[in-house]
Amino acid sequence: MYSRCGDIDEAQRHGKSVEAIELFRGLIKQGLTPSSVTFVGVLNACSHGGLAELGFEIFHSMAKDYGIEPQIEHYGCMVDLLGRLGRLEEAYGFIRMMKVAPDHVMLGALLSACKIHGNLELAERVAKSLVACKNADSGTYILLSNAYSSSGKWKEAAEVRTNMREEGIEKEPGCSSIEVNNEIHEFLLGDLRHPQKEKIYKKLEELNQILRLEGYTPATEVVLHDIEKSEKEWALAIHSERLAICYGLISTKPLTTIRVVKNLRVCNDCHLTIKLISNITMRKIVVRDRNRFHHFENGVCSCGDYW
Repeated sequence: MYSRCGDIDEAQRHGKSVEAIELFRGLIKQGLTPSSVTFVGVLNACSHGGLAELGFEIFHSMAKDYGIEPQIEHYGCMVDLLGRLGRLEEAYGFIRMMKVAPDHVMLGALLSACKIHGNLELAERVAKSLVACKNADSGTYILLSNAYSSSGKWKEAAEVRTNMREEGIEKEPGCSSIEVNNEIHEFLLGDLRHPQKEKIYKKLEELNQILRLEGYTPATEVVLHDIEKSEKEWALAIHSERLAICYGLISTKPLTTIRVVKNLRVCNDCHLTIKLISNITMRKIVVRDRNRFHHFENGVCSCGDYW
């Protein structure tokens, strides 16, 4: 439970690749036999740490040393590992050579990697595969649309979103939650529903001013809509995790750890911003996004800016 909440003061280190692998090796040295689930954990650690050679070594040891045949989740870890490293064609080739059929989660991870690394041609191939096998969800359409937008192909991006609407598929809204005094507070993008919204946005504006003095420049390129620069900057500032953090800052004692859970991946700009906020406020901020835990402290994140 503590690990899932990201409370590393009360549990073994979580979201730390090197520590996770060391723990795995320690278990082996003690003579304990890893299970299929154990391998999911350690392969995930390799993926988040960018440890390709070690990841493949452990992956191949499953059947060779322990008689455990890799399942879809183990293959998925390896595709995720290659995708994060930008070895996209290798990841696609790995999928085609698998003994099991890929699922939409695995293909979605590769599609996300294609968007991040700017491989539009492969992104289109992967997206078409998902659509053809009826496994496309809102994430498929959004990732493909974002890949087009990142390349400045606004027309193609708009067409993808039109197809999405015609299929009756709705985009999952970004949502962040924070617990304060045993009560859960939920925020959406630009949320105005909270009873303390004035104080929250006042704190947000204060932080924005301090951030700019610290040299922060909004990464407007991550706003994948054809709008004015000032609008893009505001669109970034009101992301749900920033509103949740601002509420945490105004409603908890100084130096208290702030914990936020988000249903989507934290964007690059928010990641940079939260690092700066942790340094400015001298707060430890733990954010659990769709991919992993991020422990922000003293201007540094536990993921090493690799997620």
